[in-house]
Amino acid sequence: MTASSPTLPGRVTVLSGGVGGARFLQGLLHWLEQAAAAAGAAVPPVTVVANTADDLWVHGLKVCPDLDTVMYTLGDGIDPERGWGRTAETWHVKEELAAYGVEPTWFGLGDRDVATHLVRTQMLEAGYPLSAVTEALCRRWRPGVRLLPMTDDRVETHVAVPDDDEPSGQRVVHFQEYWIRLQAAVPALAVVPVGLESATPGPGVVEALTETDLVVLPPSNPVVSLGTILGVPGVREALHATSAPVVGLSPIIGGRHVRGMAQQLLESRGVPVSASGVGLHYGARSAGGVLDAWLVDDVDAAEVAAVEAAGIRCRAVPLMMTDADATARMAAAAVALATDG
Repeated sequence: MTASSPTLPGRVTVLSGGVGGARFLQGLLHWLEQAAAAAGAAVPPVTVVANTADDLWVHGLKVCPDLDTVMYTLGDGIDPERGWGRTAETWHVKEELAAYGVEPTWFGLGDRDVATHLVRTQMLEAGYPLSAVTEALCRRWRPGVRLLPMTDDRVETHVAVPDDDEPSGQRVVHFQEYWIRLQAAVPALAVVPVGLESATPGPGVVEALTETDLVVLPPSNPVVSLGTILGVPGVREALHATSAPVVGLSPIIGGRHVRGMAQQLLESRGVPVSASGVGLHYGARSAGGVLDAWLVDDVDAAEVAAVEAAGIRCRAVPLMMTDADATARMAAAAVALATDG
């Protein structure tokens, strides 16, 4: 199959975490531009609903890692080697804060990145909701998509980890501390998104899911990225109500995550660390889940039958995002499976 073979979709909505979601979006936009040019049509509009449960306050600044990673990546401002943060970044502020002995020293804010957080924090303190702040920031970066926070409410993911010094034998840390300081090297006993149950979808989120022609779940973390978006009250209901097909791509290839800590967090939820395990975790829309279709990697082709037995269309294709063309082919395969069957 070539990247131009599927039917060009109309409106597209993507639920996204950080690095993996942003890289998939690059490939999706690449393919949409190719397909639209071949068809002599306009490029379909893309809306991105981004995870905000990784957000945190650092040194008095509001930091939104996933929103910024999508915004920087699609706005050509990302550091391509790290996959996060600004290109040509310097770290003088971080060094000076460390010299003062100010904690946390494990979370570094780059000098260029600080400007984004300063603007965001000032606008939030002036009374603007996160959705309006994100729209204003995007006017500089022009990411080529409509970028929506999953909620304007404060939601923060915390992780329970072992600690023999605590009477309970465990302590709770912010997700960023688990990922950056602890490097996900200790077991995740539980994942707790604080504030999620009382959150409401951000402006435009429900409409983006119900008034679209395709919904895509990229290979983002199914627990702390897509899982928290799906956990916002009203989001699953919108996915159940939409007439658009919903297709996802597995973040697990050959029984391992490609990057990040999906394996540890899936284990904390008792979800099998496999392509079919994650697909079945999301579940079929026909049975109260969220998926109509699910892509797995070629190495997991033997798992296609189990997914299809659960009522989810499934196909095995290469899923490594090695470059823009490879990712575009993934996006094309997702569109083809969702829209053409």
